[in-house]
Amino acid sequence: MTVISSAADPHALTMTFVAEFTAPPARVWQVWEDPRQLERWWGPPTWPATFTRHELTPSGQSRYHMTGPEGEKAPGWWTTLEVDAPSRLLIEDGFSQPDGEPDPEMPTMRLEVSFDATDTGTRMTIVTRFTDLEQLEKVTAMGMVEGMTGALGQIDALLAA
Repeated sequence: MTVISSAADPHALTMTFVAEFTAPPARVWQVWEDPRQLERWWGPPTWPATFTRHELTPSGQSRYHMTGPEGEKAPGWWTTLEVDAPSRLLIEDGFSQPDGEPDPEMPTMRLEVSFDATDTGTRMTIVTRFTDLEQLEKVTAMGMVEGMTGALGQIDALLAA
């Protein structure tokens, strides 16, 4: 299994996922950088993503939606804050309204993604930071741990292709 740990920390207001891959950091970086590869794993297996815009550059904007099994759509957005390819990425991530604008009723998160070389490939760590406990609890209740674990579990097949 790719994901080796996932943990929510209500005191630090974080949710952390750690995954290991048998590919070098530059190759794992590509699954974030290339929107067609990103679509193949960003979202749980039953909720594939479609990126209509993806700018992985500082201040770059990304827009996407995930499509559920019944055809329902869950739109989202990113603002890329920092890029240090292929070792670190900082993104602001949130939910969108149907018109693509950020949904003020939903949490906004900050994801810090690090790609560290290991003897067998890459350890990717995603630390998601929340502004308050209510936001962390809301996405936990929505199934973020299970969803992100399922999403990350799709990367191995993508790297092997």
